[in-house]
Amino acid sequence: MSAPLQYGPSIAASQVASPPEWALLQRRLIDVGEENAALMVQKHCAPGGMMYYADDIDDYYEKVDNWSVFYAMGGARRVFDDAMMIWNASTRTNGPRGNPVFGWMLPQLYNEYYCLGRQEESTWVPGRRMVNEWHHHSEGNMAFYGFGLADPEIPENVDRARRFADMFIGADPEAPNWDADHRIIRSPFPTSRGPVFEVTIENAMAELHGSRVHESGEGYLFKEMGTKTTLRPRLDHLEDGWWKKPARAAEVLKLFNRMVLDGDVANNLAACSLVTNAYLYTGEEQYRKWVLDYVEAWMDRIRKNDGIIPDNIGPNGIIGEHRDGQWWGGLMGWSYYMGFNIIFHGLVSAAECAQLLTGDAGYLDILRSQLKVIADNAITGEDGQLLIRYRHDHRGWVDESEYGHLGASPMRGKDLAHLWHASLAEEDARLFRHFRDGEVRRDWNEMLGASEKDQGDSELARFNYYDGRNPDWPVRILRHELDDALQRRQRLVDEDRTPQELVDQHAHPVNGIRSRALIQTMLGCPQMVYNGSLLRATVRYYDARARRSGLPPETAALVEEIRPDGANLRLVNLSASDEAAVIVQAGAFGEHAFTGVTWLEGEETRRQPVEGKYLTVSLPPSTSIRLDLGMERFVNTPSYAHPWHDKGIHVASEPEMPPGFPH
Repeated sequence: MSAPLQYGPSIAASQVASPPEWALLQRRLIDVGEENAALMVQKHCAPGGMMYYADDIDDYYEKVDNWSVFYAMGGARRVFDDAMMIWNASTRTNGPRGNPVFGWMLPQLYNEYYCLGRQEESTWVPGRRMVNEWHHHSEGNMAFYGFGLADPEIPENVDRARRFADMFIGADPEAPNWDADHRIIRSPFPTSRGPVFEVTIENAMAELHGSRVHESGEGYLFKEMGTKTTLRPRLDHLEDGWWKKPARAAEVLKLFNRMVLDGDVANNLAACSLVTNAYLYTGEEQYRKWVLDYVEAWMDRIRKNDGIIPDNIGPNGIIGEHRDGQWWGGLMGWSYYMGFNIIFHGLVSAAECAQLLTGDAGYLDILRSQLKVIADNAITGEDGQLLIRYRHDHRGWVDESEYGHLGASPMRGKDLAHLWHASLAEEDARLFRHFRDGEVRRDWNEMLGASEKDQGDSELARFNYYDGRNPDWPVRILRHELDDALQRRQRLVDEDRTPQELVDQHAHPVNGIRSRALIQTMLGCPQMVYNGSLLRATVRYYDARARRSGLPPETAALVEEIRPDGANLRLVNLSASDEAAVIVQAGAFGEHAFTGVTWLEGEETRRQPVEGKYLTVSLPPSTSIRLDLGMERFVNTPSYAHPWHDKGIHVASEPEMPPGFPH
């Protein structure tokens, strides 16, 4: 076995004991995830990685959205390799000519980036979106964001990171999405071929009324105007059948194109993650500058709008420019039935990326201010439950649900969790406790059966753990996730349909990797917001012997405490015969710095000063160690670089042609 690498001070564990239950569950969850990933590839993928499945391309990427992060925490390398294979297969085989499974689909990629089709190339298919917005961009990007964490030296991914970011910062002449003078992304539908300013009647119908297939076959179920956007205050009502009258249809479409498509929306803030992703690969200042410029523009708009983020900005950078100054009504904005739930995704991306790139916690106000807005407009239900009104329209703050969707409801945990983890400030902990004090309907310690995607309210139980009210949480969340992973495994084992049957039945591949509990317990942070945020971590790990990201085999980690000046971390080696060596890094991207470490060696307390973002821990067989880590947060330049990239991330450049080689 090769000698382990060492970065920072070296510390050796000495306490020999049987492993705690949480450590056994953590490793079992990794083992089952590896098995499930292999089964999904076997049952749902053709040789080469194309899935037997028919859907929008972002849904292909979503089936492996967490596989690279799973590898970066300690999963098998083949999981990451399979994620790359599936991502590449989905990208290169898109389109009617590329893959017969896709014969009915719109062209969805250009320059390798998922954006759905341009109108001139499209024909309406009931239930399909015609163009794409940042809510779905973000879903498709989650798998891509994990590649840099797993292995930042893959040349094609570095190139893609640059190209994709350039589409939104004004550096790609084919995709003029950015207006630097007014600091806006020019359309709610920014694509890899530029902003979309005109759509079809069918697309307008989908955004105004919903894109569900009607039993009559007309392609959608009519609802009163306002499903995803509204034409208020210029038009208060749309009658059923307006699209069948040519003059009326032309009038509405012209109004829609101008009011809805000509300008920026709050949801576009999620682009900050894509641009920050390019910075983490390259360190190039243009990406950092763009993120800060865009975030500051929106913070200025919040100040001008009496503390509330507007959801529509006109082409001249003016709030409500096409709506007579009305700050609500933009696409997927405050009047949408999911309201703040969608806006929040962009706010988290903006706040966390700006803080990461500068170390300035002041940028968190773009998120904190809006959480306070909805807290200030909360109401109390008949049962005493504190309820959040996520929507605002012509009636003001809306209490009731619409079309069976979200109305006034209890506060989601993830909104608060990302702010609190970013700041660790007492004022944000108090905001968390404020909603806990107003809780009647839910037990915050309960393990909720939410999907990996929506995250549910699992952050409530995690906050209670760190707040001293849920001591059994690590075991309970890991057992809960393991139970779910085993059920998914059984579904994969039982899958016996032929490839053609899977395609014909539109069978969704089962993603058997559960990463939420691993992220929460191992890294000491909330799970990424699914629609666009990058990984947050108090600490992350590298195998010092195998020279790879993630914990070594048969080791486990639990962040037991987090505080503004540090964290308590426990590392365990479950192997009775093999020694492990773990490099511990401060932060997901080395953005933090250790100031010191304290641990017990026998009965003696040992202290070691640390200056830097790494320390190395040796774990002899069957040992564990508890480390009290001093830490300064957000003081280093963040990067995807691994510890051994001491001279920066090295990506092989294109070789020169040999002399005499034909050109």
